Amino acid sequence: METTKRPRPVLTQTQNNTTLWIGHMQTDPNDHLAGQTFLCPAGGVLNNIQVFAEAVQNPGEVELTLHEFDPATKTWGPAISQSNLLLHKGDDSRWIRFETPAVELEQGATYGFRLHTPDALVALGEAVSHAHKPFTFGQAWNGHAPSAKGHYSTYFSLAFKVELCA
Repeated sequence: METTKRPRPVLTQTQNNTTLWIGHMQTDPNDHLAGQTFLCPAGGVLNNIQVFAEAVQNPGEVELTLHEFDPATKTWGPAISQSNLLLHKGDDSRWIRFETPAVELEQGATYGFRLHTPDALVALGEAVSHAHKPFTFGQAWNGHAPSAKGHYSTYFSLAFKVELCA
């Protein structure tokens, strides 16, 4: 009898005490992007990545891309997975689940995902670390273009969940 492998969370950061906006603000000509790097604690096939949407100011499509990430040089590899999701006004204060095509993640490897939207404006849940203790699993990232270097911080983390089938 064959059993179906169910997704299980392998990395969960649910702390949420601030927000990071993605999208296009009326007073700023730049598109704002967000991302998160993470050290994968287990191997398996990626099933989904979830982020917490605090507020959806303007509805629209959000794209999540997953990349291999080199933490030493802070270099994003090419996208190894992509998922798009249409967010609506009622998607405030809830987990947004990006179903991903199957891709094998390796234990101990570092990956990162980036979120971009050409037409929505979304506040993502984010945590700021207290007592000068950095997050040890990865770094939050924000930038103005997918190809830009952007800014990294170990004292910030998106609220996110990574689920694998193992």
